[in-house]
Amino acid sequence: MTRNRHGDQSRRRIAVEAARLMSESGLRDFHAAKRKAAQRLGINDEAALPSNREIDVALREHQALFQPDHAGLIAELRRNAAEAMRFFTRFQPRLVGAVLDGSADVHSAVCLHVFAETDTDVNVFLIEQGIDFEESSRSLRYGHDDRREAAVLRFAADGQPFDLTVLAVDDLRQPPLDRISEQPMQRMDRLALLELLARDG
Repeated sequence: MTRNRHGDQSRRRIAVEAARLMSESGLRDFHAAKRKAAQRLGINDEAALPSNREIDVALREHQALFQPDHAGLIAELRRNAAEAMRFFTRFQPRLVGAVLDGSADVHSAVCLHVFAETDTDVNVFLIEQGIDFEESSRSLRYGHDDRREAAVLRFAADGQPFDLTVLAVDDLRQPPLDRISEQPMQRMDRLALLELLARDG
């Protein structure tokens, strides 16, 4: 019993420290955050590493305590997202991630899924609009043994970072799995986002 309680305390300490690192440094990788937090706390037990969900809970607690205008920040980021989604209308954009679920902070990018016939369609559009961007890729999970690489385009507008994951048009019907819940990722179109903004004032 004592051993389990000690393990729970270690998991909680790591989760709280990981949440602090994510909130204050802009680190958005749960795995990297928990590893760095454990190292800082001198905890070397793999079993003590918290789940992504535990870190997410601690992150929201940290924001509630230390970011009194967090709701205002989220509203501003969502307005930025709505404007970007208007700009990318032809690619049927969907808002995803921390701005949608309300866990974003001042370091967060607005993350959108955009859908195109080819990966280069969005690149060409950005070039035509005179927008400088960086290109990389990320691995998305769609099932236990189903991982797919997707192109990622990053750019900034008026100081706000944006992160576009370019997916096939068919992927509109099948979201990848969320890294916290392991369920299909929550996504929102622009109309639903505008309705959310209107409800929240």
